[in-house]
Amino acid sequence: MELFFSFIVPVYNRPNEIRELLDSLLFQTYKGDFEIVIVEDGSTISSVEVVSSYESQLPITYLEKANSGPGDSRNFGMRHAKGNYFIVLDSDCLLPPEYLDVVHTSLKAEFVDCYGGPDAAHQSFSKVQKAINYAMTSVLTTGGIRGAKKAVDKFQPRSFNMGISKKAFMATGGYGNIHPGEDPDLTIRIWEQGFKTKLISEAYVYHKRRIDWKKFYVQVNKFGMVRPILNKWHPGTAKITYWFPSLFCLGLLVSIVFAIMGSTLLLLVYSFYFGIVFIDSLIKNRDLEIAILTLVAVAIQFYGYGKGFVEATLKINATQKEPEEIFPNLFFKTN
Repeated sequence: MELFFSFIVPVYNRPNEIRELLDSLLFQTYKGDFEIVIVEDGSTISSVEVVSSYESQLPITYLEKANSGPGDSRNFGMRHAKGNYFIVLDSDCLLPPEYLDVVHTSLKAEFVDCYGGPDAAHQSFSKVQKAINYAMTSVLTTGGIRGAKKAVDKFQPRSFNMGISKKAFMATGGYGNIHPGEDPDLTIRIWEQGFKTKLISEAYVYHKRRIDWKKFYVQVNKFGMVRPILNKWHPGTAKITYWFPSLFCLGLLVSIVFAIMGSTLLLLVYSFYFGIVFIDSLIKNRDLEIAILTLVAVAIQFYGYGKGFVEATLKINATQKEPEEIFPNLFFKTN
């Protein structure tokens, strides 16, 4: 099959991010045809002027719609795209020049109807961004589910860097209206339709994560909240590993109590773990401050996710209501 790629990028009040993303697309080494579909999701700060300035250099389609969330916006973009293979990106991503070449080569060698790629930290990122990137991508923290070669679980593509064939999109209906969590939900439904997925580890993007510590906590807390919803919708995908952040936080609390009572063994185990994370981050980032900030990021990640996971699990099991009724803030109304 001859591949024609359509980049699908929803944007909400982020014209500067779109400018940086389009700048990176200018330097793709790929010689084949592709298009870029920008979907303005009800923004009050429009990207139209930024997009217009690139129309003579890049094949861009600019679409506007009422705000209905990233999942519905991606579906909207894919319905209007000309390609037969869609590459979904977040607006806060930058692409290395060889990205599309890597994807094309991998799919021609082993075609799948859905792939995912990892995210990396660009050298221009702030130290907090680099620390958060480590926490979100390391095998020591997430188990590698966001793009490590040696993941502890089956890889689920994430929509900041995810490819899906038109055939798989049509068969599944695309993304649901939950957010976050729309990408693993779609991946699971892709599997249920019999399509294959894979990780293309060399097809990485630089994911800026427009974030500070407070926003990072809110983000990972929501990640924790949506996982029990996905477990309810797709019970066959529930894993004991999803309990790890909650159990980790509980164990840390117990270790502190034991240490106060005179038994420090368990606290030493936790100290060893954080020591390994610190050393690994120091080696990878080559920066002492980033390594220290990594410990903060990991602590926020585990606590935020673990708290959200436990709270959502208890609420779902304590009521007969549907998740949309229990957690209306996690669902967008689609157009």
